[in-house]
Amino acid sequence: MNRSQPLVLGIESSCDETGVGIVRGTDLLTNTVSSSMEEHVRFGGVIPEIASRAHLDAFVPALQAALAEADVTLDEIDAIAVTSGPGLAGALMVGVCAAKALAVATGKPLYAINHLVAHVGVGLLNSRAGTGTEAGAAEKPVLPENVGALLVSGGHTEILRIRSITDDVELLGSTIDDAAGEAYDKVARILGLGYPGGPAIDRLAREGNAKAIRFPRGLTQPKYMGTAEEPGRHRYDWSFSGLKTAVARCVEQFEAAGDPVPVADIAAAFQEAVVDVITSKAVLACRERGITDVLLGGGVAANSRLRQLTEQRCSAAGITLHVPPLDLCTDNGAMVAALGAQLVMAGIEPSGISFAPDSSMPVTTVSAPATDTAHASAGA
Repeated sequence: MNRSQPLVLGIESSCDETGVGIVRGTDLLTNTVSSSMEEHVRFGGVIPEIASRAHLDAFVPALQAALAEADVTLDEIDAIAVTSGPGLAGALMVGVCAAKALAVATGKPLYAINHLVAHVGVGLLNSRAGTGTEAGAAEKPVLPENVGALLVSGGHTEILRIRSITDDVELLGSTIDDAAGEAYDKVARILGLGYPGGPAIDRLAREGNAKAIRFPRGLTQPKYMGTAEEPGRHRYDWSFSGLKTAVARCVEQFEAAGDPVPVADIAAAFQEAVVDVITSKAVLACRERGITDVLLGGGVAANSRLRQLTEQRCSAAGITLHVPPLDLCTDNGAMVAALGAQLVMAGIEPSGISFAPDSSMPVTTVSAPATDTAHASAGA
């Protein structure tokens, strides 16, 4: 196996995107994504069984398209990487089973990796396929020794510190209830905006007055925050369930009074509450932990106000913000392949084929450890 510039196939199926990506070292060759979003719209959210069946239908076409676009064959692949958690159990099972089948059929080593850490790995990729130099000729991107990652999506809202992307990831703070994207979807339903809620609220908020209504910022009271010397239990954590409830009560008050509901103002005020508390706590964590570089990732990274306010506050704090292209912020196979390549280049042993998907895989577990030596070393 080529450990200096490994050709790695990445498979992602943690939610409603079927992603297959291929990288050579840190060069992105292809990123093929098939989304089942349209199949979930009428239900107002992702239905796990529908997502799992969609992965079954989409995987082979996505794999074939990725190999064709990258102009490589399965025989040329050095290693396979697959998301083994966290995510929807059934959806993860489809991707993991597909990856294991490929590993057994081809004899290639298999890496079971963490979905959240993969969002950080995508920041190590060079420019788009076809726009860079020959493999290995371009300067490799390197993460600073003490980098932060703010991950904001429909299922996750976390601030991480990464000392080593292959074996040293620390969770600094996370949501204790709803993720930010989940809160967007629930509030959009309350406002009658449909699903997915994030893009709808982002568009409508531009027409509203964010200062018209003051919604609560969860876990910002002194009893939760504490001080830098004596941090509170939830100093770097978020909570969005109370904000969702506050929006619902606000709408009920307008309706009870017989007044028209100012949907644009509510959307703008809700969005401001979300991005205000996310960015303020993330920057606080970075400043207090000596983090000077932050990567923003996850589907909600596409939100215009989040990107704007994160940039403003990072700049004011002397923190360098890194934001991958939007199609690499959302779930995709390229990020999985990118982290897999980092593991190969670091000499980390493959996971083998005995691991099981872990829907609640902790972020501190970058990859599942090898449990079956024979298959773990296959193809090495």
